[in-house]
Amino acid sequence: MADDEQSQTEGKIQADWTGTKIGVLLLPVFLFFVYLGKAEIGFTIMLVLGLAILAIKLRWKLRRHAWFWATIALVLTLHIPLLFIVHWPNTKIPTIAFSMPLGVADFLLISGALSLAEKWFSNSDEEDA
Repeated sequence: MADDEQSQTEGKIQADWTGTKIGVLLLPVFLFFVYLGKAEIGFTIMLVLGLAILAIKLRWKLRRHAWFWATIALVLTLHIPLLFIVHWPNTKIPTIAFSMPLGVADFLLISGALSLAEKWFSNSDEEDA
């Protein structure tokens, strides 16, 4: 009977808990900004970082390459000035209305940077071989 249950569970697809893990990891960031009284900024940062982590997760197979981490470090370093440049509006518009486009743009930026780096560095790896 145990063999029947095991064979049934082997055919099932495991759930991907990536979104939950990212949310739990970023929850302290959001709570820190709530503590500071800037929940809107905390929500935006949590959303942008979450989509950045998702973009990294989609290219996780490249994690063994130094250029992968260098590209991520460069792109995330470019985020620091944006925190000081972007003016957070004090309106009745929901925060998600202006933070979601920033998150999606950031996701596309990181995905594009990783694709470009992969194309550039994988060509040089093939030439060396």
